[in-house]
Amino acid sequence: MNSSSDNNNAKEKVANPWNTVYKQQMYDNPWISVAQDMVVNASGKPGIYGTVHFKNKAIGIIPIDSEGYTYLVGQYRYPLDIYSWEIPMGGGSLEDDILESAKRELKEETGFTANQWTEIATVHTSNSVTDEEGVVYIAEELVPGETEFDETEDLRIKKVHISEAVEMVMNNEITDSISMVGLLKVARLRKI
Repeated sequence: MNSSSDNNNAKEKVANPWNTVYKQQMYDNPWISVAQDMVVNASGKPGIYGTVHFKNKAIGIIPIDSEGYTYLVGQYRYPLDIYSWEIPMGGGSLEDDILESAKRELKEETGFTANQWTEIATVHTSNSVTDEEGVVYIAEELVPGETEFDETEDLRIKKVHISEAVEMVMNNEITDSISMVGLLKVARLRKI
């Protein structure tokens, strides 16, 4: 099968083999909710399924300047208990225009605004337990400005050539999935 057929199959409508008997919300906060579903699974047997619902869309931005440099954001990630270098990213309300949310996130985290935006990827993170969807953009024709960090953020900015950022992915120095997908997609698109 050729790759275009594979892509068409990925988007093909397939009947859901799972039957939801009932849903029970187990937890809720401003960012996520957790549900436990009683189901009849694909083999026809009863079971349970836990799902984390995200109330925002994940947004990743790869700012690239005229010399081929990008800007990574470093921050401590509480759930993993590690410091992480990532592309600028954040969340956008499901009701808001996703590009406008991306512009806001870029400004907040790097101070940059951009005159050219290109959507390059849609990402489903940990799709066995969550409905989170992410979108990745390239932002170009950058205009510098002041950052506007959220009060909970303690961020550092690192300027690296885009090829170095790709190497950081390959060397497991960048492990965030949205950053990895975005940077590897840039590498393929730009033949880095």
